[in-house]
Amino acid sequence: MIISAAVTETKGAQFSISALRLDDPRAGEILVRMVSSGVCHTDLIVRDQWYPVPLPAVLGHEGAGVVEAVGEGVAYVEPGDHVVLTFNSCGDCRTCALGRPAYCDQFFAHNFAGSRLDGSTPLHRESGDVHGMFFGQSSFATYAIATEANVVKVDPDVPLEILGPLGCGIQTGAGAVLNSLQPPAGSSIAIFGVGPVGLSAVMAGVAVGCSTVIAVDLSSGRLDLAKELGATNLIDGSAGDTVATIQALTGGLGVDYSIETTAVPAVFRQAVDALNQGGTCGLIGAAAIGTETLIDMSHLLFGRSVRGIVEGDSVPRTFIPHLIELYKQGSFPFDKLIKTYPFAEINAAVEDSEKGATLKAVLTF
Repeated sequence: MIISAAVTETKGAQFSISALRLDDPRAGEILVRMVSSGVCHTDLIVRDQWYPVPLPAVLGHEGAGVVEAVGEGVAYVEPGDHVVLTFNSCGDCRTCALGRPAYCDQFFAHNFAGSRLDGSTPLHRESGDVHGMFFGQSSFATYAIATEANVVKVDPDVPLEILGPLGCGIQTGAGAVLNSLQPPAGSSIAIFGVGPVGLSAVMAGVAVGCSTVIAVDLSSGRLDLAKELGATNLIDGSAGDTVATIQALTGGLGVDYSIETTAVPAVFRQAVDALNQGGTCGLIGAAAIGTETLIDMSHLLFGRSVRGIVEGDSVPRTFIPHLIELYKQGSFPFDKLIKTYPFAEINAAVEDSEKGATLKAVLTF
């Protein structure tokens, strides 16, 4: 079938909407008519080739839509089902078997190769193939091929126009708190960088009953929204010593938990330095490959720990419906982060996201 897709032609280029031919779903694959797709930081750093996904390619990995057709052997969904598209995984390796699909042994092959595992792509044009299957979906398009492993069936009563970001950014921030760090009620947490991922972490920290939820950012608008969403303390990261301020807010001890979303080495250092003894820092921010930082080894020695977190340690088929249920109950209002743009305005959505004018841009089809 012929579809419209936003193609990333070369490193750093604007997205170009083009007509492409999309293959029918193979065995284990699913054809999805897209209703929305979030614009994620990862899409933009891949556009800029921080990660070496081959180009030209169709990116997009926060899709939501309706199942149109299924390939042989697919039993989980059927035509007409509402689905969110998330990251892909093999389902069979040691980490997938342990319920940790975000750390699949073949994560990069399934999500960043720009092709199926056999090297083929479902996207074509007269001049040749276009790389697809980005995160098992390539959802910057009117239709996408996904796999049974990376679709999540969702409640049809919740608008698909807002659900796409649950597939990556929002589940990453919320999952970092709910799945990875699991702070007990009454504990303290600081979130460094309150874009859509960080604000999702703020909401999750509030939902689990953290008594101190500190939001750190340079944007007064983002900090104001963090307060609206339940943050107890706000820190302008450009005004004074952030670590000293956090220590002052916590009786001189530091926080039990911190989350770093910015991928800025100096900010990561602050997120570690702000921990109390025994505290844990979760690193979410995706930096360019090879980015290094300095950590005070003596500071770390006293029971502090740092751990990387991918996709919020989520098992999407259970975690995404859980977030939707929290949303329906009013305790996880992630829709406050979202601004929608028609698909044709994808470059405006990207520009607004990069300028900070929009928190979470979502394309609608």
